[in-house]
Amino acid sequence: MKFTYTPEQQLLIDTAARIGKKYGLDYWRDLDARHAFPAEIWQEICDAGLCGIAVPEQYGGAGLGMTEMVLAIETLCAAGGGSTLSQMFMCNPIFGGISLTRFGTEAQKREWLPKLVSGEAMFAMALTEPDAGSNSLAIKTFARRDGDGWRLNGQKVWITAVPQATKLLVVARTTRAEEVSRKTQGISLFLIDRVRAGLSYREIEKLGTHTLPSSMVFFDDVRVEKDELLGTLDDGFRQLLDVLNTERIVTTAGLVATAELAVRLAVDYAKQRRIFGNQPIGSYQGVQFPLAEAYIHAECARLMNRKAAALYDSGEPYGSEANIAKYVAGQAAMQATDRAIQTLGGMGYATEYHVERLWRDARLFRFAPVSEEMVLNFVAQHELNLPRSY
Repeated sequence: MKFTYTPEQQLLIDTAARIGKKYGLDYWRDLDARHAFPAEIWQEICDAGLCGIAVPEQYGGAGLGMTEMVLAIETLCAAGGGSTLSQMFMCNPIFGGISLTRFGTEAQKREWLPKLVSGEAMFAMALTEPDAGSNSLAIKTFARRDGDGWRLNGQKVWITAVPQATKLLVVARTTRAEEVSRKTQGISLFLIDRVRAGLSYREIEKLGTHTLPSSMVFFDDVRVEKDELLGTLDDGFRQLLDVLNTERIVTTAGLVATAELAVRLAVDYAKQRRIFGNQPIGSYQGVQFPLAEAYIHAECARLMNRKAAALYDSGEPYGSEANIAKYVAGQAAMQATDRAIQTLGGMGYATEYHVERLWRDARLFRFAPVSEEMVLNFVAQHELNLPRSY
């Protein structure tokens, strides 16, 4: 790993900083209040080439890696968007870009990757179900053979940005669980149009991340064409893990940026706010220490995430690092946003000062896209060689 930036990486950071500053805290507060999708900043991100950082050059991207994507996301999110903005990178460069780049046919790549890079196409992934959250192998959505294609039936829940999506990456069983020798068999990935007969959705009211809707999605005998299969029939679970582990990296980048932003807002306030005499509250260790601790935890998460990204870029295993980084970052972001609210006192509870939004949005990521408990299960099993506990 290198801890200095190449000229190309510095240019990415500078570009992201310029866009992030243009769409700062007030922009995100307004969108949050109106539950409005951040279309303006996303289009500018695409126009600047940041959506296509990891897309191969022959399809209109920059042909760079996950490391460069992390640098851009951290910079953009720390300017005001916080963890919500990183979700847009999950939906598009990950659910769309990584899945297509790694598993798509040449025809699929030629058609959809340039549209992803330009912002013409938006993506969402339909994985989670009412009875299959952490246990993705328990999904019941089923695609039965119908001529040279399939008919899709089932229900998904907590699917991000469905109304804005052009395409849905749908995870479904194509062979019943009772008919396979291993639970990981019989799962396939499909990339289908969001607007299609038999596909409907209903938005879920929620605590935070108001700029990106979450929906229940219903498939009622939805026709899926043969060229919409993404990857290998019945072997999609192994391919799905690659998508999910890169999702962890993107999530962590947004959480690290959230912690950075929350600490910065709290520090700025603590330097100005004076009580009990003429000393700023930032001179008290009771204020300093929690903010310093939050900063330390966020920096540790940042470093582990950079390691995960570097391993991914070099083609080495990175699952443990990606999961560990996400675990630490989720706690660091919650610690930082909570302590920022505490530092601001009553003003921390006011939307005017932004940190309450950062707290509401970041709270999601202690259980999504993977829960802390499942990360601990993963580390215990794969790093400590303990028996599987679930």
